[in-house]
Amino acid sequence: MTDVWGDAARVLTDHVTVLTGPDNGAYPSGNSILVRGAGETIVIDPSVTVVEKGGVGMPVDAIINSHAHEDHLAGNGLFPDARVHIHHDDVLGAVSVEGLMDVYGLEGQTRADFTAQVIDEFHFSPRPDAEGFSDGHVFDLGGISIEAVHLPGHTKGHSGFRIDGGVFFLSDIDLTGFGPYYGDAWSSLEQFDESLRRVREEEADWYVTFHHKGIIEGREEFLAKVDGFHAVIDRRHNAMLDYLAEPRSVADMVATRFVYRPHVEHVFADSVEKRTAELHLERMVTRGEVAEVEPGLWQAA
Repeated sequence: MTDVWGDAARVLTDHVTVLTGPDNGAYPSGNSILVRGAGETIVIDPSVTVVEKGGVGMPVDAIINSHAHEDHLAGNGLFPDARVHIHHDDVLGAVSVEGLMDVYGLEGQTRADFTAQVIDEFHFSPRPDAEGFSDGHVFDLGGISIEAVHLPGHTKGHSGFRIDGGVFFLSDIDLTGFGPYYGDAWSSLEQFDESLRRVREEEADWYVTFHHKGIIEGREEFLAKVDGFHAVIDRRHNAMLDYLAEPRSVADMVATRFVYRPHVEHVFADSVEKRTAELHLERMVTRGEVAEVEPGLWQAA
């Protein structure tokens, strides 16, 4: 490890180091994982900070992407000779920027604007050589292994990783007060719900998020944080249901904002609000909580 990382390199075990981004991995950066075995060195989710620092201070044999989002793919082009691995459901997002835009489900000018941002600010480099993996796949680095745990919902292929030595990488199950993000075409509210139940069973000494919370020590603290994170889904759902006391359209829900605060400006904020509202409406219909009182207008039953 070069001195360039300094205190930002948090050593968890003899084999595992967390390379933290500014403000504990706040977006647009994140907390990358460096895993060194006797045979290979792997980086999980090389962030924009990895790019800005020029690497990790040693040769890298392979990159593992937890899923296809711009901030997790940022360093893929920095290591052109390293293999790239990503869950097979998200491979297209690593292969090309057009595939990545399909993961988001963006169209028109929003798609064009975000494509430019992803290339300019997140250093996106196509990796047509990206290889898919499945749930339970084990990467053997020599003396230490990494096991993929498929945790879909955020994207179709979103995965966490069990790393020998008591480390579990949660990726974008980031345990923040913002709550779960399932606002893309590749997202699923029902799958995210199930993934949060599944991840609750993980036993580790350290749980690492890509954003914000960073390193969480001990299962008790982890459980409290994951339960609080999970609870945001119901709060969001109930707030929408209360709003539908009067007939409302999806456009009304987008304008009201149930995901982002009103002052937040982002090129795809409206797209995220729309997808999130649609997913909750589907859940409401399934539960018999709302009815379509006029074409395109929904009201609590």
